[in-house]
Amino acid sequence: MKDTVWYNEMETRIPHDGVRTRFAPSPTGYMHVGNLRTALYTYLIARHNKGTFILRIEDTDQGRLVEGATDVIYKTLCECGLKHDEGPDIGGPVGPYIQTERRSLYKEYADLLVSRGHAYRCFCEKTESEEESGIFEMKEDPCRSLSPEQAEALAEEGKPFVIRQRIPREGTTSFKDEIFGEVTVENKTLDDQVLLKRDGLPTYNFANVIDDHLMGITHVVRGTEYLSSAPKYNLLYEGFGWEIPKYVHCSPVMRDAHNKMSKRHGDPSYEDLKNQGFLTDAILNYVALLGWSPRGEEEMFSLAELEEVFDLSGMSKSPAIFDIEKLRHFNAEYIRAMTAEQFAEAAKPWIRISVQNESYDLSKIAALLQQRTEILSEIPEKVDFFDVLPEYGKELFVHKKSKSDESSSLEILQEIKPVFEALSDWNNESLLNAMVRTAEKMEYKNAKVMWPVRIAVAGKAVTPGGSSEICEILGKEETLKRIEIAINLLKS
Repeated sequence: MKDTVWYNEMETRIPHDGVRTRFAPSPTGYMHVGNLRTALYTYLIARHNKGTFILRIEDTDQGRLVEGATDVIYKTLCECGLKHDEGPDIGGPVGPYIQTERRSLYKEYADLLVSRGHAYRCFCEKTESEEESGIFEMKEDPCRSLSPEQAEALAEEGKPFVIRQRIPREGTTSFKDEIFGEVTVENKTLDDQVLLKRDGLPTYNFANVIDDHLMGITHVVRGTEYLSSAPKYNLLYEGFGWEIPKYVHCSPVMRDAHNKMSKRHGDPSYEDLKNQGFLTDAILNYVALLGWSPRGEEEMFSLAELEEVFDLSGMSKSPAIFDIEKLRHFNAEYIRAMTAEQFAEAAKPWIRISVQNESYDLSKIAALLQQRTEILSEIPEKVDFFDVLPEYGKELFVHKKSKSDESSSLEILQEIKPVFEALSDWNNESLLNAMVRTAEKMEYKNAKVMWPVRIAVAGKAVTPGGSSEICEILGKEETLKRIEIAINLLKS
């Protein structure tokens, strides 16, 4: 992969036309819902404006890296259809797209800021947490007042140092956010944050400014937790004499009215939701609405439709509460909208958890489930009776609505068994007709005959599909075997 071509003046970034956005996750774990939403909004801004969507891996915080996390990022973006135009895996004109591979670059820019008086070398002994966070009171830092000659002499002695941003002590810094409007902060409230650590790696707050500029990023999308850092970013841009990108700060995704979602508190990641049986398209659609409202009443959008309708004017300043029940509703709607073939493909792995019998037609089982399923993880429990008839008691044969009881159920099963034995065509239609004819003969309503058959063949009061559909899938031999078991139970 070819590195970025650095121009004569370091301040010059790659020429570009149009909108360029970047999703820049840290490979520190799973893709949580808020992170997925940032990726989605970043993608939609680029696509809606016919621009470029970039993936950049920000791995400078080496202590928090999780093995395999980068692969999770690639997999999630791929599954969600958020295809990037440039990135570590496909290259591009402004690579490398992994920050640690750009390590030598950041020192040049830190030194440039020092030479311009917008940063300084700090030789004070700090704890690791202080260095990582940049928390350090300006008035306590004697290095801020060192002359360039004094700082250079200490560096030549081999004394380790970090490079800190020199924040003006007076005045204010303002910035414009596309969602929150004009924001002004007093400079005295800002800390002299670390830009370059002792190991030569940049902090996030420094690297993202350099990379965003050199990669030509026009819109920076991130959470509101970075609102307080934006003035420091602007001072860096001004120190370099660079154009400031448009900021889009997204309101937080909350577990409830008082708590942000957090993996530490057991809130689901994208992978968790998939493992719970939610469809990718439903997750993506719902996540899009966590902080953004479309014009009109429509809420169901494909990714292609979102690319057309997404607009920053629809974004909200208010926190969004993640409602798992509403996501279930979305998921159910997406399941209903699938073709029978699409649903069968999605459902088969979940059916196979409970149904090991290779003779059963899984597509027929799936057909029973599509209108009765909200999330795919419900499926195994719904269909486990196909492989193993559960233990059940006589009381299940009592059903007030169909006026069934143990006595009538025994009578019906003894009547229907030879009828089923005589059937030459074993399919839903012939089985249903056989039960209707039996009901007519016995002068019962259809439901009174079908209820004990359902209990006999499923051992459950609630099943996907009716008794004739279940019998068809079980096959003649297994159906008759189960009816005989029910007859013996009712005789006992």
